[in-house]
Amino acid sequence: MDKTLELSQQLIQKPSITPNDEGCLDLLAERLALSGFSTEYLPFEDVSNAWIRKGAEAPLFVFAGHTDVVPTGPEDQWTHPPFAATVDDGQLHGRGSADMKTGIAAMVIATEEFIQENPDHKGSIAFLLTSDEEGPSINGTVKVVEHLQNNHVNIDYCLVGEPSSTNNVGDVIKNGRRGSLGAHLKVIGKQGHVAYPHLADNPIHTLSDLLSELTAIEWDQGNEHFPATTFQISNVQAGTGADNVIPATAEAWFNLRFSTEITADEIKRRIEQVIASRNIQHELIWRLSGNPFLTPEGKLVDACQHAIKTVTGNDTQLSTGGGTSDGRFIAPTGAEVVELGVTNATIHQIDERTDIEELSQLKDIYKQVIESLLI
Repeated sequence: MDKTLELSQQLIQKPSITPNDEGCLDLLAERLALSGFSTEYLPFEDVSNAWIRKGAEAPLFVFAGHTDVVPTGPEDQWTHPPFAATVDDGQLHGRGSADMKTGIAAMVIATEEFIQENPDHKGSIAFLLTSDEEGPSINGTVKVVEHLQNNHVNIDYCLVGEPSSTNNVGDVIKNGRRGSLGAHLKVIGKQGHVAYPHLADNPIHTLSDLLSELTAIEWDQGNEHFPATTFQISNVQAGTGADNVIPATAEAWFNLRFSTEITADEIKRRIEQVIASRNIQHELIWRLSGNPFLTPEGKLVDACQHAIKTVTGNDTQLSTGGGTSDGRFIAPTGAEVVELGVTNATIHQIDERTDIEELSQLKDIYKQVIESLLI
């Protein structure tokens, strides 16, 4: 059996629903030890993390990924059991088959082959792995990066194995991501009878008008690397359940995915100014998930593009679209960061799956990237 497929199946068969690791890190650490790697386990709260490294010299090339997966949803709706890692008609089925246990498997096999063929390579190779990417992401990569910085460990290149591809492996790589700023807004009114509105203060009306104004704001126009910043309302909640009662409060949750043309502080200031201008009694809680980052074309991007062209014959597109990833915690250290993995058409879905041919191609791409940077 193909080694990448075999390791992918072993990982998928461990039901590591976030933040549980279910032994994935031990499996990987034991395997990489045979190639000369040492493992430092870095648990924080209920999250398992590992820093697995070989070598002590610069440049330091890091593979980053997560062993946790999202919940399966109704298992009886899956064609194959979600943790059986079934191969069917050229596809590997299972939760994590795209996001992103196959990426981790390809990293490991590529590294094993590279070291076997190049035992005297320059620099160092490491794996930064966590079980807290699909969850809150507060005790995973961000804590490991903080630990590394406190110990003066400087990452030069980082390849995150997230499923970046759209139609074919390597057709899109992420060389940056937009920032993500979320908020929970509670508007406080006064409860009363709908027949006597003058004795009440309807927070739903107030919130509706406010959200309309915020939705109409043009935050920026983006730039050559990033689309324009967007404001999206994700949840609205109000009411007592009775149709003759004006509620006391109305709440909204919203998120802004923002470009490098604006800062999180500027967004907060503008929104808070709008609220203040309306003299609204309210409570507002902000959550910054990450600032935007960009890795310009350079050694790592060039290595990825060349490897993809060599293995697949296709050109690749650079993108900063999509959601957030743990790359947002690594890029601020000064590392060059890209995301490159299998296609993402079925991530987080019922019947998540990946074309087996992609696994072999991804492993070969990863191997060539290492060769470009460490030989």
